[in-house]
Amino acid sequence: MQDGAGAEPDGRGETRNEGRTGLLNGFAAYGMWGLVPLFWPLLKPAGAVEVLAHRMVWALVVVGLALLFVRKWGWARELIRQPKRLGLVTIAAAVITVNWGVYIWAVNSGHVVEASLGYFINPLVSIALGVLLLKERLRPAQWAAVGTGVVAVLVLAVGYGQPPWISLVLAFSFGTYGLVKKKVNMSGLESLAAETTVQFLPALAYLLWLTAQGRSTFGTEGVGHAALLASSGLITALPLVCFGAAAIRVPLSTLGLLQYLTPVFQFLLGIWYFHEAMPAERWAGFSLVWLALIVLTWDALRTARINRTRLAEAAAEAARQAATSAPAEEVRPITGA
Repeated sequence: MQDGAGAEPDGRGETRNEGRTGLLNGFAAYGMWGLVPLFWPLLKPAGAVEVLAHRMVWALVVVGLALLFVRKWGWARELIRQPKRLGLVTIAAAVITVNWGVYIWAVNSGHVVEASLGYFINPLVSIALGVLLLKERLRPAQWAAVGTGVVAVLVLAVGYGQPPWISLVLAFSFGTYGLVKKKVNMSGLESLAAETTVQFLPALAYLLWLTAQGRSTFGTEGVGHAALLASSGLITALPLVCFGAAAIRVPLSTLGLLQYLTPVFQFLLGIWYFHEAMPAERWAGFSLVWLALIVLTWDALRTARINRTRLAEAAAEAARQAATSAPAEEVRPITGA
């Protein structure tokens, strides 16, 4: 009885620790992605496709070294025996390749603010996928926030004078990536290793072709430039490992909330560091996005407080019932020896 009673708190504690680990990894991943626009301009004069190829090649090198350190290889044999799961990994590799390429081009072409819009839209895509495909339920305040976000996107699209293609591609590619990662259900390091293995050969083939054409910057722009290109593997691997660890521990709707960290940082960099233009209609659209974020945050805090209260009440009720239903101590008459 005593052993069984102790198992429940341990289980609840483990669940809480898993959720806390997921949140911390989510904060780390989106924070790093928010600051990465500072890195890609350092890789010029390399073009976006060359940077993308180096990113994929060196990411596998970094992940391979990490796997050698932790000595975890059993997952690879299991993955090869599961064609459906392997197919999902291939899809994840394909959509994240699109996301990386468009993002690098956008940053180095002076579209950091528009890229940030893509990651403001992305949480809406994640929430929609969670509702439509994973049957997650939204509360009224969340629906109101989503509606406000949709209006914000329309206002921003009008401000740009055309559909924000960069933003839409980034949003839908990364939203799809998050959903596939949820289905694959692998740890961050293992999932990234599988994805970069899929990417490695095409990327390496492109770099070799580029070198043969005399158009590669890896060996022609100095040691510092080559070192920066190689470090793109670490810049890629670290936040993706954190994201993978978060994706299997928290719901997509929660990831949708955390994702606002990335566009906030990108937006601030676009305005204050890269000095991109912000006409009035863009300010209006971003203000609506921030209103949606305030509503989502308020609803999340209110719901968490209600859940804590209910949990405490349920625990108190369970303790009361256990006390009232406990058998009375048996009383025996005193007799002589």
